[in-house]
Amino acid sequence: MKALQLTDPGSFSYVDVPTPAFGDYEVLVRVRACGICGSDVHGFDGTSGRRTPPLIMGHEASGVVVDVGRYAGEWREGDRVVFDSTLFCGACPACLEGRSNLCARRCVVGASYPGFRHDGAFAELVAVPGRGLVSIPDGLTFERAAFAEPLAVALHTVALAGEVAGKTVAVVGTGVIGLLVVQVLRLAGAECVVGIDLDTGRLELARSMGAAFTIRADDAGVSGRVADLADGRGAEVAIEAVGVTAAIQTAIACTRRGGRVVLVGNVTPMIDLPLQAVVTGEMTLVGVCAIAGEIPRSVELLADGSVDVDPLLSVVAPLVDGAQWFEQLHDAPAGLLKVLLVPPDATV
Repeated sequence: MKALQLTDPGSFSYVDVPTPAFGDYEVLVRVRACGICGSDVHGFDGTSGRRTPPLIMGHEASGVVVDVGRYAGEWREGDRVVFDSTLFCGACPACLEGRSNLCARRCVVGASYPGFRHDGAFAELVAVPGRGLVSIPDGLTFERAAFAEPLAVALHTVALAGEVAGKTVAVVGTGVIGLLVVQVLRLAGAECVVGIDLDTGRLELARSMGAAFTIRADDAGVSGRVADLADGRGAEVAIEAVGVTAAIQTAIACTRRGGRVVLVGNVTPMIDLPLQAVVTGEMTLVGVCAIAGEIPRSVELLADGSVDVDPLLSVVAPLVDGAQWFEQLHDAPAGLLKVLLVPPDATV
């Protein structure tokens, strides 16, 4: 089969590789569309430490069942599916608590590091656990269904934000995850969502998706403007969806005393934290790790149109051209959001 393989940091090859072997509890899926995630981009440049070449990356995928392991469930050839890319044991304390994302043995499809490697969905075929599959309902395209995992991240993020109904929430970073978070906050009843970003185009999208106000991150007095929108006190909740020092400091500055800062961005392993502001403000910092069972709800919201992903889809490109789109995403040009890669002969 054809695959886009990371061969060295910053370098891909479009190659022929064997069909993935799949076990008794796994399903073989023919990929119809796979999104390039930010974690893939940081794997591409070698900064993440979780994408060691050679590797086929890709985990935001939709496709069709081709074959089924004997204990993989009641799936049948031809079933249209998406999948949870988290690989978990199902038996540790975290898994038994329903927090499979915190499994002591947690791994991810399309990732590799010492002692682990699982090729992903930038290929014609991918092998995944049957228990992680979710059916794609009639009427939901493969393109839209490929957003199920990033939308699930947004759902998990807002769940960890606590009760947001009737509250002011600042969203720092309006890329794909941030824009999905804006929409989920709207569905959750947030009274005032404030989008903050350096990209004017993304801020316009945030307004169209439910943000009541938007502010450029480099404008003077960002935190003061947020405070003015929230009784002079600042947002009850801030969600940071970038993962760098400047954005996290902005999120903390925009949050009122006793408020909550939710960190879903994850670009740099270390940041400078304004400790005194957090301590004297008695703020709660919450980290977000991937997803924990939100894929079914994500598919429902995509299918019924409650969440609109069409404005987030910038490009649908052939898998063979994947390397150039990784390079463009790495350069982060204005206006480029989600890129889907489509294997040969796939119909979306």
